[in-house]
Amino acid sequence: MPIELQVIRASEFIRLDAHEHLDVAASKEVLRALVQACQKRGLDCAMLDLRALPVPARPLFTMTELAALVGTFREAGFTLQQRLAILYRHDVHGGIHSFAFISRMRGLHVRAFSEFEAALVWLSEKSAGPVPRRAPGVPIPITTRTGGGKRPRAGATAGIRGRSMSNPVRRRKR
Repeated sequence: MPIELQVIRASEFIRLDAHEHLDVAASKEVLRALVQACQKRGLDCAMLDLRALPVPARPLFTMTELAALVGTFREAGFTLQQRLAILYRHDVHGGIHSFAFISRMRGLHVRAFSEFEAALVWLSEKSAGPVPRRAPGVPIPITTRTGGGKRPRAGATAGIRGRSMSNPVRRRKR
């Protein structure tokens, strides 16, 4: 039976614990300090532990402010090869997941986790690198099934409601 053993030393990633809520300016400074700590130690993995934070009565940051935090994170030097795991206990207002989503939309490897073990496993995985982008104008093949479980005929391009693009509108005879 094959067994895979991975040893992760505490020195292989940076962990930052937060115990109180910060405003936007202070949060930007924390993100800059996190990136600098990774650069100084030559590390590609970081964990931001927000489990000790109390649940706020209302959202602390707007979507614009979250996007600005992501921008600061990138400007500070967080690269496409680095990973940030955000550990949380409660994300009632969705701010943590929104930060991770905006980060991924900008090409960064950021994920939110409610379990320490899952975050640690993700940080220990080999990074696949940035997702390659298709050149503009290159078609992306799409296959769909038409009604009744039948497959489209060979060479047909699926259109709206399973109709062929060569004849997108069929008229009824009266």
